[in-house]
Order: sequence, then C-alpha cells, then structure tokens
Amino acid sequence: MTHDTPATILVAEDDATTRTFLADELTADGYELLVAESAADALRLLETKFPDLAILDVGLGEASGLDVVRRVRAADGAVSRMDPDLPVLVLSGRCGEVDRVRAFEAGADDFVAKPYSYAELRGRVGALLRRTERRRRPSRVRVGTLEIDPASRDVRLAGRRIALTQKEFALLRVLAASPTTVHTKDALLRSVWGYRARGTTRTLDSHACRLRAKLGIAGDRFVLNVWGVGYRLIDDPGSSSLELEAA
Repeated sequence: MTHDTPATILVAEDDATTRTFLADELTADGYELLVAESAADALRLLETKFPDLAILDVGLGEASGLDVVRRVRAADGAVSRMDPDLPVLVLSGRCGEVDRVRAFEAGADDFVAKPYSYAELRGRVGALLRRTERRRRPSRVRVGTLEIDPASRDVRLAGRRIALTQKEFALLRVLAASPTTVHTKDALLRSVWGYRARGTTRTLDSHACRLRAKLGIAGDRFVLNVWGVGYRLIDDPGSSSLELEAA
C-alpha cells in the first residue's frame, strides 16, 4: 500500500449477507476487497494476495477467526508468505470482557462487537491503516541484476522469475540483507533453520548449492562459499573476485 494505491482489505465472514454488505461498503469507500467465507479461504488469500488489513469474524464455520489470527502471528517473517505483523480487526457476536480479552490474546489489534455501526468500523479500519503506514512492508532488495521482494517472496534475475523453495528463499533473504558480509554457517543455521547449537552443515551446504545453481542460469555466480567460514552474496557477479572459494 502506498499513498497512491488503495489499501487491500480481506473480509472473512461466513454470513453471506454481512460479507456482501461489508465488501460493498468498503469498496464504495475506495478500498480493494478480498472476501472469504471460511478460515481456509482466509488463510489461502493471506498467503497469496498479501492484504494490508484483515477483518475476521470469530465464527468461520469449521474454524474460529481467532485460529486464523494465531496462524498469522505465528508466521515466520523470513519464510512464511503471511505477514506476521498484519493488522487484524476481529468481529464477534459476543461482546463480553472475556471475548475481547481472548481476541487480544490471540493477537487481534482491534475488536468490534456485533451489531456495529459501519461508520465506527470504517473509522477503526482507517485508524489501523494509518498506524501501519509507519510500518512499511520490507522494500525490494536489489543485488546486481537480482531483485527480491520479501513481501511476495518473488525473486527475479534480470527480470526473469526464479522459483525457490521456502528455505532457499529464506537463505537468500538473509544473505541479501548484507551482500558483502560473510555469514558464518552457525549464524545461517540459526537464522534459517532455527538451530540453537551447531549441527550438521550438510543441509545448509546442499541448499546453498541449489541456490547457487538456480541463480547461475546466465553464467553468473551470486553465492560465494567462503571456505571454512560460511557464505555471502557477490554484489557484482560479473567480477572475478572468487579467490575465497575453494576449488
């Protein structure tokens, strides 16, 4: 979302009448809308369409909207396609203190009880979006002809999309955050795989090898193995500064 682009809002509501009403009203107010009638639909849209805000009803048929909130908050920002910091407004037919507390404990940013005034809901949506203007999504990262979009997990090399697995993307994202820095194997195992103590580096080495191959489709070598230490990206893959790599 930018100042020139309308915010995208996900509305997850199992009642068709309420869902249609909210979608129509929010669209009339200038927002882009995604609609879901179940928790599964909501999660799918969160992972593929990257909304700027979610409005989740507590009752979503087979699952609770609070379960969706918990999934969002538990997402790994480096690996998951969901934004763990996504602003979430919870709707509920129950308005007791316990219900509100449960919503906030699950990770909701705001809570609105049914029946509600649309004008108030719209005001709360606007307030959440203004607040998150200060929390911008990670901007695209460029290293030479390599371009990485952390929000959508899109990786392009000279404009050509490169398909990466979750761990390959997580490894690339860590390396690209500081492309001239040598990242030790211990640090990479902690950051990407969550290892607290040093384990086998075979997993890291195999992922780095596959990542290097995928980024080397044009003959460039982006991933450098610093022998006995770890890995780094080469910010100028056309250069010949490969003396640190073992034969």
